[in-house]
Amino acid sequence: MPLTYNVAELVRRLEEALRKAEVKKIGAAVSGGSDSTALLYLLADLSEVVGFKLEAATVDHGLRPESAAEAEWVAARCRVLGVGHTTLNWIGWDGSGNLQDRARRARYGLLEGWAASLAIDTIALGHTMDDQAETLLMRLARGSGIDGLSGMAEWRQTDRVSLWRPLLKTRRQDLRDYLIRRDCDWIEDPSNEDRRYDRIKARQALQALAPLGLDAQSLSTAAANLGEARKALDLQAYAAARDIARVECGDVVLERAGFSAQSTEISRRLLVHAIKWVSSTEYGPRGPAIADILAAMQSGKHSTLSGCRILATGDGYRITRELQAVKDESCQSDAIWDRRWRLSGPVNKGLVVRALGESGISDCPDWRETTRPRASVLASPSVWNGNKLVAAPLAGRDNGWTANLIHSQDHFFTSILSH
Repeated sequence: MPLTYNVAELVRRLEEALRKAEVKKIGAAVSGGSDSTALLYLLADLSEVVGFKLEAATVDHGLRPESAAEAEWVAARCRVLGVGHTTLNWIGWDGSGNLQDRARRARYGLLEGWAASLAIDTIALGHTMDDQAETLLMRLARGSGIDGLSGMAEWRQTDRVSLWRPLLKTRRQDLRDYLIRRDCDWIEDPSNEDRRYDRIKARQALQALAPLGLDAQSLSTAAANLGEARKALDLQAYAAARDIARVECGDVVLERAGFSAQSTEISRRLLVHAIKWVSSTEYGPRGPAIADILAAMQSGKHSTLSGCRILATGDGYRITRELQAVKDESCQSDAIWDRRWRLSGPVNKGLVVRALGESGISDCPDWRETTRPRASVLASPSVWNGNKLVAAPLAGRDNGWTANLIHSQDHFFTSILSH
């Protein structure tokens, strides 16, 4: 059967994006719902036309009795299409915290790990225009700023992979019509009718708002417009960072006068980004917490937030790791510590990396010569043999060891522009 106009246009855009990106291997996240199932079939068809290898993965959260069978359902469709398939099992929920948030974070973590294991650098996700509109409504309810209201980006780069949402300009119903015309079915998740979830409330609210013109199309357009505003602010923050910020031994140092001269919004963006970068977290602090820290900085006071210390120094502000946040972090000497440090030195099995701490700084009489604040030195990576300090490269006791960030120092600046 010929494609409908909307899907034909979607296929054209997908092919154009794939050829432009020159992607050789793509991973598709497929739950079995209509959106991701349509994405699977569309990419399977295009893989032959464009010439890329397609792999698929299903995350089984193990939260419903049917989940294992649903993952096998997806695997069976992949076999018919000649697409490799992997089921990723999440067993990490202990019943505490926000289930949807925990599940989402686990899902992305599992997908990124799977992609890395197969040398996949792009993961395609099945988010649609309807998902974008629902996201915007939920973030409006939370009082989000421009970053939140700009919605989901079509492309987003993480430390390990590119996340691609090629269906953001496509309605869910168009995808279902496409599957019906191909005589393909999909799985209906019963949680899509569960009003305990905010997304379902937003989905139902959209139906009520449609007569006012507040539908998926208009809200998606609004999110796109706000996304352009966000890009402009990011560019301004990037330029400001180049002028007033530097990276020193993994810390971010902001020049006081230059930082104080920025608008509140740019100051907020710089501070949030610095905290995210130093703590190696995906999401930074929000709202009142950042406002309180900015006020403390203006008053020349030290603060703590999101695993970081924000220190008011003589001529600036230093964002460094907080000792309390890393005091229990430990790894083998050849592994990455605190998600950002790699230490290198004489090979000696049994050595571990952990924070220098109070017990280690007493064995580093020259630490003051680093000219860094004591709080920064305390949270720096060091090498231990049991309870004996072997080396502290950032505290004046290298003993043949070096400590290097896994990202270049320039990454602090460039990552402002890659969310």
